[in-house]
Amino acid sequence: MRFWFVALSLGERVARKGRVRGLWSVTHAHCNFSFDFYNRRLKLETGNSKLENRNSTLETVRPHLRVEGVAFRYPHFELASTSFEAGAGQVVGILGPNGSGKSTLLELVSGHLAPLTGRALLDGEVLHRLSPRLRAQRVGLARQETILLFSLRVREFVRHGRHPHLGRSMFESADDESWVDWALEKTHLQELAERRVMEISSGEFQRAVLARTLAQRPRLVLLDEPTANLDIGYQVEMFRLLRRLAASENFIAVIITHELNLASEMTDYLLLLDGRRSIKQGAPTDVLQADLLSRVFRTPVTVDRNPHTGRPRVHWVAAGESPKSPQS
Repeated sequence: MRFWFVALSLGERVARKGRVRGLWSVTHAHCNFSFDFYNRRLKLETGNSKLENRNSTLETVRPHLRVEGVAFRYPHFELASTSFEAGAGQVVGILGPNGSGKSTLLELVSGHLAPLTGRALLDGEVLHRLSPRLRAQRVGLARQETILLFSLRVREFVRHGRHPHLGRSMFESADDESWVDWALEKTHLQELAERRVMEISSGEFQRAVLARTLAQRPRLVLLDEPTANLDIGYQVEMFRLLRRLAASENFIAVIITHELNLASEMTDYLLLLDGRRSIKQGAPTDVLQADLLSRVFRTPVTVDRNPHTGRPRVHWVAAGESPKSPQS
C-alpha cells in the first residue's frame, strides 16, 4: 500500500503478546510498506531499505542565521519588516507584550510561514523553500501549545523528535534511541520516561517538549515560552541548559519569553517588539532600559544592575508607588 503522511509516528508499536496499540501520526515521507502479522508479531517489508545519513552530530557545523526584512500580514494583523542575525552558540531572546507579533516572527524564522517580503536563511538556505522533511532536520520548533490527541508515554513523545532522520523503514535505530536517552537525561526526565504525558504536570510536559526538540538535533532551536508553568528553579535550569547546549552542540537558540530578568542573564542578543514591529535590538544592556520597558509594557519599572553579574535587573513598581532611582 502507498500512503502520503504529514508526520508519521508509530505510537507504542508492538506491545506485549504481539498486540499493536498505538497510532500513526505525521512525518513527511513517501513510503511503501506492507504489514505481515505472523505469530502475532509485526514485520515490516520495505524492499530497498538503505537508511539515510542521520547527521547525528553537529561538531563540525557552525550554523549562521540571517533574517532579512521578513514581514507578514493576516487580515487583521501585520508584522512590520524585521531583520537580525545570529551565529552558532548564541541565544537570542524575543520580548514584547501579548499581541506584539512574537510568535508570528518565530514562525517566519522557522520557515513554516512564507514571508510577505524578505527571507530567513540558515547557512545560506532559504528556510521556507526547503521541503518539510529537510527543514525539520535543520530547525526544531517548540510552540507554546502542543495539542495531544493521545496520551503517549514520555519516551515515545520525545522519540517523535527523531522522525525527520528516520530511513525508509520508519523505525528508530540504536543511534536514534541513544539521542532519545540523551534528551531525556538533559531535561531530567529519565524517571518519567514510562509515564504517560497526560499523567505528568504542565511543567514536566514543558520539559518533555524541550526534550523532543533536542532529540531532533537541529542547527536552529526555536522555543515559544519554554519556561511557562515552570517554577523558578526549573526556569533558571532550563535557560542554563539551553545556554550550555547551544555552546557545546553549536546550535542557535531563539527564545520567546516574558521573563525579562532571565532574558537579561541568559541571552546574548534581544529583540523588543511592540505594535507588531521591532522597536529595539541589541545586547541586554542596550534593550532593557526603564523608560522603554515602562512604555512598552504599560507599567512603571525600574532597572538597576545585578551585583553578581552586572547585567540589567528589572523591577516592576506596585500601583500607587513612585518609581525610585535605581541604586548603583
